[in-house]
Amino acid sequence: MKYKNIYSIAILFALTSLVSSCVSEDDLVQIDPNVDTEEAFWKTDNDALKGINSVYGSMLIDGSYMRSTPMMLDLKDDATRSNSPWTAMSVIGKFNSSIANPDIYSWAYRDFYQGIYRANQVLDNVPSIEMEDSNLKDRVLGQAYFLRGLYFFHMVNMFKNVPLPLSNSELYHQQKTNEEGWAQVISDLEMAVGLLPVSYDDVSGLDAGQIGRATKGAALAYIGKAQLFTKDFESAKVTFKKVLDLKVYSLVADYRDNFTVTNENNSESVFEVQFSREAGGVDLSWGGTPAPGWGRTSGRAITYGAAGFGYADLQPTWALFNEYREELTVDGEVDPRLDATIFYNKNAYDGVGMSLYGQDFATFYAANESNLNDLYCRKYENSDGDFANEYDWRSGINERIMRYADVLLMYAECLNETGATNDAYQYIQMVRDRVNLPDLATVKPNMTQTAMREQIAHERFLELSLEGHRFDDIRRWGWLEDASKLAWLKSRDAEFNTYTPGREYFPIPQSEMDTNKGMVQNDGY
Repeated sequence: MKYKNIYSIAILFALTSLVSSCVSEDDLVQIDPNVDTEEAFWKTDNDALKGINSVYGSMLIDGSYMRSTPMMLDLKDDATRSNSPWTAMSVIGKFNSSIANPDIYSWAYRDFYQGIYRANQVLDNVPSIEMEDSNLKDRVLGQAYFLRGLYFFHMVNMFKNVPLPLSNSELYHQQKTNEEGWAQVISDLEMAVGLLPVSYDDVSGLDAGQIGRATKGAALAYIGKAQLFTKDFESAKVTFKKVLDLKVYSLVADYRDNFTVTNENNSESVFEVQFSREAGGVDLSWGGTPAPGWGRTSGRAITYGAAGFGYADLQPTWALFNEYREELTVDGEVDPRLDATIFYNKNAYDGVGMSLYGQDFATFYAANESNLNDLYCRKYENSDGDFANEYDWRSGINERIMRYADVLLMYAECLNETGATNDAYQYIQMVRDRVNLPDLATVKPNMTQTAMREQIAHERFLELSLEGHRFDDIRRWGWLEDASKLAWLKSRDAEFNTYTPGREYFPIPQSEMDTNKGMVQNDGY
């Protein structure tokens, strides 16, 4: 990976025959005191905190969680489809991203490496600061390891074989294998675990009580996820149990509270990206050199938003809709996660209207039969009536990228994969109980490992849809290499008809291939 270091150094050349003493090279190279430089910056506790804050900032720009990353994670699964007129977007779900058109995926590549570069600045410079608060230093370094590990996680997960720069001291970095990538992800996160607190409510210092910073629980959860992705089920089982044993997380009573602005950073949130309409300016953070007017808002809501309220670039599939209606609650009702996830003409199914942005769905779309009979995303939409639509591009809803429900289901999967299938029931049931579904141990007792594996896939599909997890599951479960599973996916989502091996990953951007010699393009491109 090529890094461009921008330094502003004033070079003074003094040549004189009138001075008999020698002038050393160090005397000739001086730092301009009027310009901020890396060398002049890292001096105090506050500098260290500002430095780590900048690493979080890389989550809020277009290539990462402002817009591109959620699309890249969601579009390839069987829960979403895209009829977007923007070709670079519509081809993602069809596995046809092109080297000739690097829009979207190259922005993610660029912006996650920006975050990695910033994390490396912290890790390169903070250890040498003589900080007044040694515990703060540990927390800053812990967050840098966590965020670098998280950014590496996304790069390895989406681009397969990538450089893994561990310092900014070198200009070029060698491409690593996928296995080396996952090992580095786990290594960084393990470093973070030993340095991070369980909560910032219990610390003193400049960061005391600050919500949204990385914690020990978040680092453990991502270690477990990386171990799960690499099929190290025994290790993942132990790691997820450590998250449970922290006893600081619990499921919120209302499932929808995980996707609105009203209950952010709740007890279920292990880690979330902090967006806000009130912070920063009103300009959109498209990427590149940061500007003072940049806001801290998300473009997800308008991108996923229903027709007439947003662009509807992503829409739910009927496979997702129908699967929500397969199993009724103990009271004979439809799974409430359906209405929390999808906008649809509910009156046609249940004789009850559905409101979006203060409008009745059936009334608003009455003149357009196509829209009336279509499905739209509800998660992460500002649709409860406070806003008329999403066209200002300024959603303040935090992105919950690691929820406790996900941890519980991943732990259940590890139990099943390590032969403790009966023990998995209770953790799945915790997730089902919230939405009042029947006792799984009663309706499906004594499942085999294979049957439980299928059940967990179903539970994860309904609990985590439109949250960037489904395609990762499909790929790691080997469904793309299983002819019967691939045929099943095609029957649910026609976009799988154009899948070819290798296209489960995105291409390395051509600009990176040209700049960093020796890079090898991913298979299939």
